[in-house]
Amino acid sequence: MTEMVKIFPPSLVALDHVSVTFREGEIHAIVGENGAGKSTLMKILYGMQPADSGDILLKGKPARFTDPGEAIANGIGMVHQEILLIPEYTIWQNVVLGLEPVKFPNRLDVKKARQQVRAKIDEFHFNLDPDAKVEDISVAARQKVEILKLLFRNVSVLIMDEPTSVLTPQEIPQLFSELKRLRDNGHTILFISHHLDEVLELSDRITVLRKGKFIGTLDAAKATKANLAQMMVGREVIFESLRLPQQPGNLVFEITDLKYTDSDKRLKLSDINLKVHSGEIVGIAGVEGNGQLELVNAIMGLVEPQTGSIRCSDVDITRLPILEKRRKVAFVSQDRANMGACTPAKITENVIMTHHRLGKRFTRAAGTVLDYRQAVAFTGEVRQMFDVQMTNGEAPFKSLSGGNQQKIILGRELLLTAPFILLDQPTRGLDVGSIEYVHRQIIAMRSSMRGMLLISADLEELFRLSDRLLVMHRGRIVADLRTESTNINEIGYLMLEGKAYEA
Repeated sequence: MTEMVKIFPPSLVALDHVSVTFREGEIHAIVGENGAGKSTLMKILYGMQPADSGDILLKGKPARFTDPGEAIANGIGMVHQEILLIPEYTIWQNVVLGLEPVKFPNRLDVKKARQQVRAKIDEFHFNLDPDAKVEDISVAARQKVEILKLLFRNVSVLIMDEPTSVLTPQEIPQLFSELKRLRDNGHTILFISHHLDEVLELSDRITVLRKGKFIGTLDAAKATKANLAQMMVGREVIFESLRLPQQPGNLVFEITDLKYTDSDKRLKLSDINLKVHSGEIVGIAGVEGNGQLELVNAIMGLVEPQTGSIRCSDVDITRLPILEKRRKVAFVSQDRANMGACTPAKITENVIMTHHRLGKRFTRAAGTVLDYRQAVAFTGEVRQMFDVQMTNGEAPFKSLSGGNQQKIILGRELLLTAPFILLDQPTRGLDVGSIEYVHRQIIAMRSSMRGMLLISADLEELFRLSDRLLVMHRGRIVADLRTESTNINEIGYLMLEGKAYEA
């Protein structure tokens, strides 16, 4: 790809004469901050977006794809950061869509299709039910389906945009092993990631972009986490924990004897008991699908538990209306597109959500009319505080990159005055510089004596931020440990086995 230029009206330069070469049979990582142009570059290659100028050569011949179908026909496939599946279809239907096996007289061979998908699921140990509907599974499981769908097509050039962002630590090595095998068989893997440890482990070469410009390409064997981060953000990045010793305050959030069984009579949560004090961050670790999503939904009132209570600031919020819960609970959802925001709406409209119902700043005329000037001012504050890369607040929320969408949601929620903050995968899709900044903001909330429950698939993040770690296994809390008295290996074993390691 030579001298690639892409400008989004009116004046956002996403790619500024970027040139990069990919070799056959290599894993090539593309890294950079949110808005650096990584996804835009790959979408142009995949035919999702046209370039304003620049040339593409595929195996020495000029190429330009007008749609993804043409790219796939030429052996180029892409796993997207955002979920692009049909919710009403089952997993196997989504995977085979467009490549359906048929039988006489030209009818879908359901048995063969399911068998093919089941074989791929078993091969990658993805722990998926091929008959489950996509709308009924978690975000992490949907991401697995996206990866599975592309691997099912056996493309020769595989573009992967943050494929591990919602995978557990135990699942990532399985994916990496298969990608390395594909590379060894002559496939080219183009790998976008914000996780520099993964980039250094997996890649052969690494290209760094910053604010739409090409910074450099280097061999992974000669790179370090520190110099990559400095190339990405233009300054030194701190990776150590920022959490200082602090005495927790009063009890701010408590769950007692919580039990939840879904509509199919499956036990999802059993005997959940936990406490969070002001000035304390309690982390929850667990392999995806062990009750974390149901716990979040129960706290927020999206499902109703059969027994138990949820209290915040000594008020029973178990069955309060959601707006009343929001007076006590700030919430960052793992699913920013469907739960954390209204993507067709303006950025400003998304920034003031919840604030405009709970405070007086954004209303005038006795609280009945929106004060849009205040809304615009608040958008500017969030933009500056969280370094959001955007044109203006009038642009639709969906025009932002995934990471900048997450920054908006984090800014909105952290600036609420609720005493308790529920963080569900808060740094998903963020780059190292943004993660460092968000972590600083979370630590600042801790210092101001806010209580926080942090659910994350990133064990390093949990250890960096949490005062205590809870481990969930099959809908139960099987461990409650002080962070300084445990380690990643012990937590990983508890996540898999549901019990402590016995020598």
